Formats: sequence, C-alpha cells, structure tokens
Amino acid sequence: MANLKELRGRISSVSSTMQITNAMKMVSAAKLSRAQDAIDSMRPYANKLSELLENLMASLDENEGGSQYAEQRDVKRVLLVPISSNRGLAGPFNANIIKKTKALVRENHQDHQIELFSIGKKANDVLQKSFGIHALRTEIFDNLHFEEVEKIAEELMDLYVKGSYDEIHLIYNHFKNAATQVVLTEQFLPIKPVEHDQNSGEQLDYIFEPEKKGIIKEMIPKSLKMQLFKALRDSFASEHGARMTAMHSATENATELRDDLKLKYNKARQASITNEILEIVGGAEALAD
Repeated sequence: MANLKELRGRISSVSSTMQITNAMKMVSAAKLSRAQDAIDSMRPYANKLSELLENLMASLDENEGGSQYAEQRDVKRVLLVPISSNRGLAGPFNANIIKKTKALVRENHQDHQIELFSIGKKANDVLQKSFGIHALRTEIFDNLHFEEVEKIAEELMDLYVKGSYDEIHLIYNHFKNAATQVVLTEQFLPIKPVEHDQNSGEQLDYIFEPEKKGIIKEMIPKSLKMQLFKALRDSFASEHGARMTAMHSATENATELRDDLKLKYNKARQASITNEILEIVGGAEALAD
C-alpha cells in the first residue's frame, strides 16, 4: 500500500503542475494577442519611416554634411543592448539572446572593449559574469509605452554623441508567430550609410520644406526612437509567444506523465487486490483442511 500512496502523491503533484502550466499558457495567450496586435500595427509606420530616412540620407550631397548620429569612427568601445525578459519559463527565448550576444562578440568584437546596456533581467544575470554592465533596465516591460522607451533611446543616443561608445547594437527576438522567434542584431548607432545603386534607375524626387538638412535632423532621432520601440515590441510579443508554446508543451508532457502514473497506479491497485483475494482464498482453504 505504501507504493500506492506514493503513486497517488505523484499523480496529485503532476496534476497540480499541469493546472499551473495550463493557466500560464492561457495568460500568455491573452497577452500575446494584445502584443501581436501592437507590433503588427506599428511595423508599417516604422518600416516606412526607416525607408524615408534612408532615401533622404542618400540624397544628401557631400558638401551638405551628415548627422552626428551617422559619424563613422574607429571602433574601440562597443555597447551591446541585449533585450530579454524579467521572468523565465519561456523556452529558449532568453538563452538564444545570451548565445547571440556571445557569438556577436566572438565573431566581430574580440578586439573591442565591450559593455552591456541590458534590458530585461534574465540575460543580464548570465552575461554580467562575462561582460561589464553599463546599465540594467528591468521596469520597462511593466509600462511599455513610447514615452518610456523614448527616454532609453535618448540615453543611448547621448552616450554615442558624447563619444562614450563608437558603436551600439541591439540584440532581440523578432516575432514571426507564436511558435517562431528569430534572434536579430541591428546596428543602432552610428546610422549605416546608404549605398546608392546608380544603375537601378530608381530615383525618388522630394520637395523639401523648409529644407533638407533640417528635416533630416528632426527625423533621425524620431527614427532611432522608433527603431528601439519596435525592437522592444517585437521582443515583448516574442516572449509571450515563446512562453505560451513552452507552457503548452509542459502541459502536454504533464498530461502524458499523469496518464502514465494513473496506469501504473491502477495496475498496482489491481495487483494488491489480487494478492488480498489470494490470501483470503488461501486462508479459507487452510481452515477447511
């Protein structure tokens, strides 16, 4: 009977775990729906803004100068911005950010001084053992609005303009669907120069009012802020998609384990009942003799 008691305890424990993982799956599914709507609605605007800025930057003549955010320098100090989550139980979501960050340093920045501006707690907990941490932001996902992201973007831009870092890169999960997230790296600063294909035959002609340089000066900070906001929105939707998928798998595994334990319990119970019957029959036969 001790074995039956142990099996009953395990069945109860697995059933409780299954209820928790299923509840977490439902919560993540609800949050994912809102996060997916948010990123899908902002992508066209963000992409069009980036396209417009690239065309404007490409139309600048050499004597018109560029922007302080497009200044190309000898790279010595690099700031990486890994975007992860504050909570775990999201499958490989955070582990992929950690791997990509280390791979980026290994492949492109071995000779550079690396520091991190971490957004999200989980990747920072691991990466801080290997790299210096310039800053850690964990509260942003509690209130993911443009006004809050704008402050971080301005801080990053200020660090670049002051010369604290020569390059700044974003590392985040790009949301494709609930089951698929792709880790991307984007150069945040300096703005990459746009290469013109003279043979393409595609020339965009703009009428500038008041003047080209003033418009570009106004648009670049807005575009950079939108780039960071899109990366955070992407990561936020990816987190809930990854967590929903992970909790769905965990619920299925718990269900399979529970069913297996129930089968073992029923077999053990049947064996126990059979043994009791055999003992009763044997005792009756002994009395009859």
